[in-house]
Amino acid sequence: MVVLQINYRFQNVTAEEWAKRYTDATGQKFLSVAGLQWKIWLDGEGTNVGGIYLFDTRANAEAYLAGPIVAGMKANPNVADLRFTLSDVRERMSAITHAPVPGLAPVQLAAE
Repeated sequence: MVVLQINYRFQNVTAEEWAKRYTDATGQKFLSVAGLQWKIWLDGEGTNVGGIYLFDTRANAEAYLAGPIVAGMKANPNVADLRFTLSDVRERMSAITHAPVPGLAPVQLAAE
C-alpha cells in the first residue's frame, strides 16, 4: 500500500467560490481511479487544502500523479504551491495503531 499526500493553496478566488467545486460529482470522479482505496479531503487554515490518498500499489499512485486529474491541478491558475509526497505504508506498525488500511489484520500485542 502507498499513501499519496497532496497539499496546495488556492488563490485568486474566495473560500466560498472554492467551496462550490466540492460537489458530489467531484467526489464521484475519484471512484474510478485505478487502485485508489480511499481519499480523505483536507481543509487547512486559510487557503490551504489537499488530500490524502491510499493506493494499492506505487504504480497506481504514480499513474495518478501522471494522469488527467493532477494535470488539471497543475494547469489551474487558482492552484498554487502544489506539493506531492508519496510514501509506502509501514504495514505492521499501521496495523498496531488500527490504521484504516484494507487487508491489514489487527495485531494483538502480548501483555507486558
